[in-house]
Amino acid sequence: MGQKVEQYFIGDAYLQMVFTDPTPLNTAIGNVTFAPSARNNWHSHYAGQVLLVTGGEGWYQEEGKPAQFLKTGDVVNIPPNVKHWHGATKDSWFVHLALTPGQTEWLEPVDDEWYNKL
Repeated sequence: MGQKVEQYFIGDAYLQMVFTDPTPLNTAIGNVTFAPSARNNWHSHYAGQVLLVTGGEGWYQEEGKPAQFLKTGDVVNIPPNVKHWHGATKDSWFVHLALTPGQTEWLEPVDDEWYNKL
């Protein structure tokens, strides 16, 4: 399942790095597994990010926009410097591959009050 990540996450989430070589794409690929209700903090990526959903059900939300429900097979193309978060629904595990070139800027947690409105 990978290494448990805690610093920028609420709930139980696990990261397994799949690809870290700088060539040919210079894009790290991580397999992230979220337990039900787990999610990451608000954050942005200097070069953007692509999420490939491989299992379960989850949420993706950009600041100022409604949350998008995600299921297996969905793809999210996140533009550079867009503040967002992603994570599992309340009652489902959620797994995605995250293709992340460049740096991530971690921000505040997605609090329970915000999350529980979904």
